[in-house]
Amino acid sequence: MIVVNPEAGRGQVGRRIDAIRAAIQRLKLEAELVVTRAPGEAEQAARAAPAGARVVAVGGDGTVHEVLQGLLHANKTLGVVPIGSGNDFARALGLKGRSLEEALWIAARGLEREVDLGLVNHAVFGGSLGLGFDASVARRALRAPRFLRGMPRYLYALFLELQALDLPRMALEVEGQRLYEGPALLAAVMNAPTYGGGIPIAPMAAPNDGRLEAVLAGRFSRPGVLGILPRLLKGRHLNHPEVRHFSGTDFTVRFDRPVPAHADGELLEPQRTYAVRLEPRGVRVACAPPLD
Repeated sequence: MIVVNPEAGRGQVGRRIDAIRAAIQRLKLEAELVVTRAPGEAEQAARAAPAGARVVAVGGDGTVHEVLQGLLHANKTLGVVPIGSGNDFARALGLKGRSLEEALWIAARGLEREVDLGLVNHAVFGGSLGLGFDASVARRALRAPRFLRGMPRYLYALFLELQALDLPRMALEVEGQRLYEGPALLAAVMNAPTYGGGIPIAPMAAPNDGRLEAVLAGRFSRPGVLGILPRLLKGRHLNHPEVRHFSGTDFTVRFDRPVPAHADGELLEPQRTYAVRLEPRGVRVACAPPLD
């Protein structure tokens, strides 16, 4: 089954439907083609696929995120054709930057690997969970001009969100032990190294190492956010005194007020408490290069 989200990439995927159909024919892939029309249909299609099926998500991180909701604990394999805006989960799998036909072939016929997933309040995420300022930026990015994609879209939203900066108080527990309490700009719990279209927030993260990586940014002013941004874009932010890194399989993050969040860039309803845990080897994925 090949699930295509025409809205992915700010409509870019929809404009390539004919090219996708032609590539499927050239590759002689015998698979049902599902073109979604509304949120939730990709998850429904993944759930409806028969046991043992390979479900190919054509789109970006949001499309993969939705398909994953229908694949957890199912005897099915995920394929990814990354032609959306961010593609950070695909980047972690070594699938970014391939041609449409090559990506389709790998997704439909490539070797299978088991990778970890994350769960946040029972929702699945493949690559990233962002809490606080980062999620507010993601919300802002949804309203950004359509011509902006990937990192430029993220940076545009970040600068606008700085104007309303108001840090909540956060308490972070790792494996049941409280390791931080105080004001916090954001927390990111990562199964992949990058988010936001390639920002290396957790360079040490990998989707097959049996753990999640949490990066917490504490007390930051507006100038402080701007000052650390160049280091963040190069993955050199972890030695900043207000940045902390924690590794584990079980996290609880509590705030003094409801705080927005996003999973793989998909916005979640603001909550005061987020329970996050690792789902080891939660899904099989089609992947040409080895992950280890």
